[in-house]
Amino acid sequence: MKPIVMENDLLQRITLNPDICHGKPTIRNKRYPVELILDLLSAGMTHQEILADYPVLEDDDIRACLVYATRLTRIKSIHRVLA
Repeated sequence: MKPIVMENDLLQRITLNPDICHGKPTIRNKRYPVELILDLLSAGMTHQEILADYPVLEDDDIRACLVYATRLTRIKSIHRVLA
């Protein structure tokens, strides 16, 4: 049985480095932006398909992207800006 990895442990896999991918959030300081993984998932690719195409990645990297995206959507309120 695979050990359970906590959310905070997964989030440590997401890095922000101004020298990599223009500072976009990436996976473990590699040139794989979180955005790429989310795009692949939303296009219908499975974890196994992504891992086959990107063998340097791990299943927990994909899960970390999902946790990161979930955290970004947790907003307290939306304020309307008048133009």
